[in-house]
Amino acid sequence: MSLSVGIVGLPNVGKSTLFNALSSKQAEAANYPFCTIDPNVGVVPVPDPRFDALCKLVQPKNKVPATVDFVDIAGLVKGASKGEGRGNAFLANIRDCDAIAHVVRCFEDINVVHVDGRVDPASDIETINTELILRDMELVERRLDKARKLAKGSDNDSKAMAAICERLMAAFNEGKRAVTVKAEDEREAAALAELGLLTNKPMFYVANVKEEQLANADKDPLVQKVRDVAAREGAQVAVICAAIEAEIMQLPEEERADFLASVGLKEPSLNDVIRKGYAALDLITYFTAGEVEVRAWTIHRGDKAPRAAGKIHTDFERGFIKAEVIWWEDRVNLGSEAACRAAGKLATEGKEYVVRDGDVVHFRFNV
Repeated sequence: MSLSVGIVGLPNVGKSTLFNALSSKQAEAANYPFCTIDPNVGVVPVPDPRFDALCKLVQPKNKVPATVDFVDIAGLVKGASKGEGRGNAFLANIRDCDAIAHVVRCFEDINVVHVDGRVDPASDIETINTELILRDMELVERRLDKARKLAKGSDNDSKAMAAICERLMAAFNEGKRAVTVKAEDEREAAALAELGLLTNKPMFYVANVKEEQLANADKDPLVQKVRDVAAREGAQVAVICAAIEAEIMQLPEEERADFLASVGLKEPSLNDVIRKGYAALDLITYFTAGEVEVRAWTIHRGDKAPRAAGKIHTDFERGFIKAEVIWWEDRVNLGSEAACRAAGKLATEGKEYVVRDGDVVHFRFNV
């Protein structure tokens, strides 16, 4: 499953520094199969202590973690929806992403020029959202005119498209993103999905601070402005110092713990960004664990056992018989599949089983 998170924001907010840190993490994990799709795309492993625990227990020949693609997208300026700056490339790249990581500058620095001449996280967020909304408005307005003409007959799909477009235009005129508009039935849901709107993509915020702000980030007034906006939207916030994260990734592994402690961190904040990107895509992980390989498989929340099996191979889904499931913690604590079976911790599940985040699964199939 290749799902991507676009890193967006105004110029000089730390997007490329963050991406470089993520790319270093990608390069560091070169012992698992991946490739750099493009110079501005990084395939980044998802930090997961469950996966690490299983690998430590099983000692497999091969380790394959879950991954997320992060895309470094050109900086946005006001007027991007009309093609200003690199606006057209920016918006086209966002359209190809599944979720958005919006990097917001939350630090003062006279040596780093702000595109608007002042540091105001709420205003920066509004600039980005406004440009995305304006581009979506253009698309929705065109589709609304077409749908209204077709809806005069008995075309129920066009009627649904017209209805959802009308509500979208009302939301846009109030400065609200498409994600705030809910479909009322399956036809409207299909129409909304067909539109592929930029502002209907999941979004989370990355508040980029300076090193001296990290210790009191929870009380920082600039970070709080980002949290206030995120709270209104139901979005999550990750707080990082992108410059520090890039520096951490350049250090030898044995030196990182001391460095992290010196700046008041238990782990790299980059890990939180990666996890929030994974969560924004509404993904979960199940595991397969054997001597040959321990692998983290990425599926959508709510996927049933046959679909999850299909991530391994289409034959597994087509010929699905059953799934033998162990909770990851039981697998680690009891030490073996046989011990889990003896302790009654191995469950046999059928086609309606909804795979949990953290299941260790062995599929039985026949084709």
